[in-house]
Amino acid sequence: MTTANASVASNRTSSKWTYHDFTWCLSLFGTAVGAGVLFLPIKAGAGGFWPLVVLALIAAPMTWLAHKGLARFVLSSKNPDSDITDTVEEHFGKTGANIITLAYFFAIYPIVLIYGVGITNTVDSFLVHQVGLASIPRWLLSGVLIATMTGCVIYGKELMLKVTSAMVYPLVFILLALSIYLIPDWNTSMMEVTPDWSTFPSVIWLAIPLIVFSFNHSPIISQFSKEQRRIYGDNAVAKTDMITGGASLMLMAFVMFFVFSVVLSLSPAQLEIANNQNISILSYLANTHSAPIISYCGPLVAFAAITSSYFGHFLGAHEGLSGLIKSHTKAPKSKVEKISLLFIVITTWIVAIDNPSILGMIESMGAPMIAAILFLMPIFAMRKVPAMKKYQTSTFSQIFTAICGIAAMTSVIYGAL
Repeated sequence: MTTANASVASNRTSSKWTYHDFTWCLSLFGTAVGAGVLFLPIKAGAGGFWPLVVLALIAAPMTWLAHKGLARFVLSSKNPDSDITDTVEEHFGKTGANIITLAYFFAIYPIVLIYGVGITNTVDSFLVHQVGLASIPRWLLSGVLIATMTGCVIYGKELMLKVTSAMVYPLVFILLALSIYLIPDWNTSMMEVTPDWSTFPSVIWLAIPLIVFSFNHSPIISQFSKEQRRIYGDNAVAKTDMITGGASLMLMAFVMFFVFSVVLSLSPAQLEIANNQNISILSYLANTHSAPIISYCGPLVAFAAITSSYFGHFLGAHEGLSGLIKSHTKAPKSKVEKISLLFIVITTWIVAIDNPSILGMIESMGAPMIAAILFLMPIFAMRKVPAMKKYQTSTFSQIFTAICGIAAMTSVIYGAL
């Protein structure tokens, strides 16, 4: 086959869906569906039904354009084997790479803290409401849970990765089944709340960080982009655009169906109670529903989702902190890794004991850093890096993505004021 014919064949292949594409679409989807989804209905529904409709409409394009841009950023490296870290260093130099690495660590590390709080509250709620026991002292319960989860990561990393990967699809199935199960409980109480049109934009603005957090699948984008480049070469852009688009549509359909089903089955007052109790929506449903399937399965699913998310983010945070320390010291690798481990475990334990608002932590710590890397960095590169010129998205896409990224970051300031 001539080079021209090979190029035509590759173009034709890259424009059609294959089983390989579908499996990658599921992988991107599975990476995003985690513990964040369990807190999304509480915040997304807090502003009422109509702001939730607007959030549902912007969730898919917001997610797709951001992840499409990040995939193109990885593809812009001159080295086909480069991951996102290598590409950052290639485009922005060593200093730029250090800044991005630092930002990436602070995008992951707060999520570990969030899940330390989340797992403690989930187990405490289960023991009190479903088992009928008195609350275990928070310092003891959180310490045992965090130490156990961390021990599983350290001493059984490969097994844990396999287990968490296998847990994604049962979790998705159970959440879908729960969404359908709640349909008979749907009521109009949320739709009867008259929106305050003067605060409508701010309600959307303040909810964007949680959308960013809940739909985020950037950790897998680097390996995903490398794989498409290996198979499709210069035509990988069309394929990454297609697959990230499919994953975004799946996420919007599944996650927003779950959110709408939960929100429509509850009242605004109930969502406020769930927020005040600082528990996931599944734990709240378990405490208020008499059906055994929800009472017992809800907390177990929440436990599984938070645990699996903790494993992945703990590994990322540990590797990121170890890398940052190693770049500024000549200490032995083993010592650096132990220091990083102790820092993350101890701070996670302290925060779990303190029990700050989980939604507040997502909005103020997790989402803004994710938005900086996922939404703003690729757009900045499209404007400033020559190698990104041919990977530019449309002007409208760039503006929309930048606005969403800035909104996710500035909402922290607005919320504080």
